[in-house]
Amino acid sequence: MDKMIEIKNGDALELFKNIKDNSIDLIVADPPYNLNKDYGNNSDTKSFEEYIKFTEDWTREAKRVLKPTGTIYVFMGFRFISYLYQILEKSQKLNFNNWICWYYTQGIGKKKGFSPRHDDILMFTKTDKFTFNLDSIRVPQKFYRSVNNMRGANPGDVWEFSHVHYCQENRQNHPTQKPEGLIERMVLASSNEGDIVLDPFSGSGTTLRVCQQLNRKGIGFELNQEYVLMTEERLKMPFTGFDSIDPRMERVPNDLNDPAIREEYLLNHIEWFLKNHNGAKDIFYKEVEAKYGQKIAKEKSQKKTIQKSIFD
Repeated sequence: MDKMIEIKNGDALELFKNIKDNSIDLIVADPPYNLNKDYGNNSDTKSFEEYIKFTEDWTREAKRVLKPTGTIYVFMGFRFISYLYQILEKSQKLNFNNWICWYYTQGIGKKKGFSPRHDDILMFTKTDKFTFNLDSIRVPQKFYRSVNNMRGANPGDVWEFSHVHYCQENRQNHPTQKPEGLIERMVLASSNEGDIVLDPFSGSGTTLRVCQQLNRKGIGFELNQEYVLMTEERLKMPFTGFDSIDPRMERVPNDLNDPAIREEYLLNHIEWFLKNHNGAKDIFYKEVEAKYGQKIAKEKSQKKTIQKSIFD
């Protein structure tokens, strides 16, 4: 396995004991939601009181191991999200930063009540001095304006990423696999190359896979031995691009009318927004062709005419 990546089989509360105080730059946690899902270990069938105590125990350890500049993102379902917020803010005295809504287009259908189409992610930091790399996670502007930062805009706190569907090549045998693009944003925003990222509920290994490709040191805890073996195999697979992307990353700004500005921007777009998303590049090229193809062709034709007249 990659020397930068380590996955440990065992109970998270026990494995936390082996992590030094103030040693982790980022924690990405996707604990069981206590909704009776089958993770092969009965970890999702606790009583209310047991689950609250479990949450208090593991978040206490998470705070202990985080560096003062560290950040924690925690996924949580609707039944316990309010309790988790109280535990992080009141019990652990972490600093609230964002309540992120992960919006997806497909989910469970309901006949009485509204069908769920999002998950919640809480972002807390250990202190008010924390790592946040905005330039690494910007999304393309919708319009070109001279006052805009063409490196892109802040993505906001509503994130659209599709589920990893069962027909996708990267789908693992795990009930709650998270999209790589979703985790990529957290890792890029809240850590730097060489930093240590901990996932105390590693599951299908998405966080470790993302860390592997983004040059971070990844540590995963996983209770189910089968998921550990599955993750080890996943980490050996060749990388061709992350399995999901914010659809805004593929868009081309309108009103790029100045040829010099447009050329400079289009040269940078791939590096800025699609570096780890090879599958989206063709969509981007088609968007460029649809918006500016005729304009670019006309400009090239005019340029050739001018050059010809100079040398004739």
